[in-house]
Amino acid sequence: MSTHQNAIDVRGLTKHFGKKTAVNNIDIAVPEGQVWGFLGPNGSGKTTTIRMLCGLLNADAGEGTCLGYDFRSQSEQIKRETGYMTQRFSFWEDLSIRENLDFVAEVYGLPRRRALVKQTLEKLGLESRQNQLAGELSGGWKQRLALAACTLHSPKLLLLDEPTAGVDPKARRDFWDEIHMLSGQGITVLVSTHYMDEAERCDRIVYISYGDIVARGTVSEIIAQSGLVTFTIAGDDARQLAGRLRGLPGVVFVAFFGAVLHVSGYDRTLLEKALAPYRADPGLTIGETTPSLEDVFIQLQEKTGGANV
Repeated sequence: MSTHQNAIDVRGLTKHFGKKTAVNNIDIAVPEGQVWGFLGPNGSGKTTTIRMLCGLLNADAGEGTCLGYDFRSQSEQIKRETGYMTQRFSFWEDLSIRENLDFVAEVYGLPRRRALVKQTLEKLGLESRQNQLAGELSGGWKQRLALAACTLHSPKLLLLDEPTAGVDPKARRDFWDEIHMLSGQGITVLVSTHYMDEAERCDRIVYISYGDIVARGTVSEIIAQSGLVTFTIAGDDARQLAGRLRGLPGVVFVAFFGAVLHVSGYDRTLLEKALAPYRADPGLTIGETTPSLEDVFIQLQEKTGGANV
């Protein structure tokens, strides 16, 4: 592979399923060694995009490269240098962790199989459980096994499709530590997720809605681009206000973050007017805040009609 500044550099990526456009003429350029997060409603085209980039699905249109190879005509070479982790745990439950990895190494035809499996077990902290059956593992350990399996062949690109769905918070955090360790070694990572804290750990975020990219950039760039204005209301009576504020001029959405109410819109004057009647209430504290990433994604979801973020 020739040295390439961008691990992925694709333009006009398009996919139709019958009359439905799943991915609509999108451009993606991902620098080597970065971690990019794909977000958007279910059915928005995230998985389809990931599958086209790694050669598992043929694009209807588009041009460009993935890992320096033409992503349309050299998909076999791309697949050999890519690790793909699906949402579903897809290993042999009646084999141990070590046996699963040994089998994967054999399928890939990897040299020095035993040494490689041993090294991978150590690297991902699986050594102490290597003889445990995969079917007996918790969600977090299954996920770690899946990550071990898709990095056995030393890929240059990792594509992770909602890898932490149904995994407890500590296991998610540990998993992300592994991801950043891998990216520190020069591996490029694309990950689709529904979790805001995971999105915030990515170098850049791409929000896809029904085949179109509607926002992209760093967390701070996406928040700045949104043009959103957010006020918080705290106090015992804050909960009572949600219903009264929804639908008022200038109020785009109202959402709870813990016990604090976030009221957001694009017109500060109209928002101030909506909140004015409650400012005199001694039991309430009202102030402006920087919108959170979640505020912005709720707004994008409202705009594009998504069912969930």
